[in-house]
Amino acid sequence: MAHDPTRPLEAIAALWTDAGLPAQALEQLRLTGADPVLPSSFAVGTAAQASIAASALAAAELHHLRGGPRQTVGVDMAHAAIEFLSERYAAIEGKPPEELWDPIAGAYRCGDGRWVRLHTNFPHHRDGLLRIMGCANDKAAVAAALKAWTAFDLEDAAAAAGLCATAMRSFAEWDVHPQGQAVPTLPVVSITRIGDAPPRGLPPGPRPLSGVRVLDLTRVIAGPVCGRTLAAHGAEVLAIASPNLPNLPALLVDTNRGKRSAFLDLRETADNGRLRALLAEADVFVQGYRPGGLAELGFSPADVARIRPGIVTVSLSAYGAAGPWSGRRGFDSLTQTASGMNQAEAEAAGIASPKPLPCQALDHGSGYLLAFGAMTALMRRMREGGSWHVQVSLARTGRWIRDLGRVADGLAATAPDAEPFLETTQSDGGRLRAVRHSAVLPATPARWDRPSCRLGAHPAAWEADRL
Repeated sequence: MAHDPTRPLEAIAALWTDAGLPAQALEQLRLTGADPVLPSSFAVGTAAQASIAASALAAAELHHLRGGPRQTVGVDMAHAAIEFLSERYAAIEGKPPEELWDPIAGAYRCGDGRWVRLHTNFPHHRDGLLRIMGCANDKAAVAAALKAWTAFDLEDAAAAAGLCATAMRSFAEWDVHPQGQAVPTLPVVSITRIGDAPPRGLPPGPRPLSGVRVLDLTRVIAGPVCGRTLAAHGAEVLAIASPNLPNLPALLVDTNRGKRSAFLDLRETADNGRLRALLAEADVFVQGYRPGGLAELGFSPADVARIRPGIVTVSLSAYGAAGPWSGRRGFDSLTQTASGMNQAEAEAAGIASPKPLPCQALDHGSGYLLAFGAMTALMRRMREGGSWHVQVSLARTGRWIRDLGRVADGLAATAPDAEPFLETTQSDGGRLRAVRHSAVLPATPARWDRPSCRLGAHPAAWEADRL
């Protein structure tokens, strides 16, 4: 195990250079802290600081491009690490956050001795897996039923049914798997021009994303963190949810800060048309549906660019745009398990059972990388025009974190006290105590102007006037 993790500045510089952004902007970074800050053999503190700082530096550069002053960007690693745990701290009126995990979610040993992880937080995913296994909704019953399965057979059966389970692999096993070979060939953040449009500037505004309109069609953590980050820098973010799809209200308390929220059922003609009307005035379209899911409804990246030439489409996937698993559903915990991270962490801890990272690092890291890509694409639109497609995947973010290196004795670390990094604001359910944004921009402080809101709290419409 390597014990020399990449320095945060080097990690940011690599992202920045790959995105074609000016190197002199890196001189504005002010980074404090060092790994380990969370108990892990992986450099999760570095991943948190680098992804958050990259997105904040992009915001500062965008603000400068539209006429604002140069400014420093500061990120403390301990604060960034706590922000990677933000869903665990968001509490309304002092009530502790709700339990996020379904009772039968987790890792089980199969009949072949290998481990498999089930993701059952959405009821239809849970019920589908129970049907496949032929057992009751009970943890002991699931454990008994899996003795009749091999881990890889259960993984394949789940994928064939559009469900969510993965077998635990080692790094060596993942690296020879066709998907494990495809993932490193992809950029960490892919930014591609997909259509022609004239350059479109942004008017002078007090904040980096003043006047920028964002449609956020995402759930769970990674995509919503992207939208929350864009809102923190001044964007008008309208989160669109289907009234017929499950969601996780405990997460929304945290990730809906700064947004408005509306319901649209895109299978209904009127609501589909309403989204098209919203797109016609949008700047950024963020989506995290199953790969190909929105294309079936008329909202592929190419469709979106035709509806709104010059738009930035931002797509999140589990396993990336290449390889045999490119169309599979997935979540952070499953991707950690499939790609070797759980086994590597377990080996570092000297235990046999899967050991997850101390935070949903693939989710949070992907969220900030999506925001970084969105703001980079907006800068390119200002300079050269075009419609753009930004792509990030949980698996590629996981590989990026793996490539940052390992931390000697990192598992002995104790998570920092979160209290200094919390703030009290309002939500539509009362006073909200939650993690404030860790990026410090003196000229344009990050903040959420709109209170955290419940799903469907607003009409599916933009605010009357752009700032």
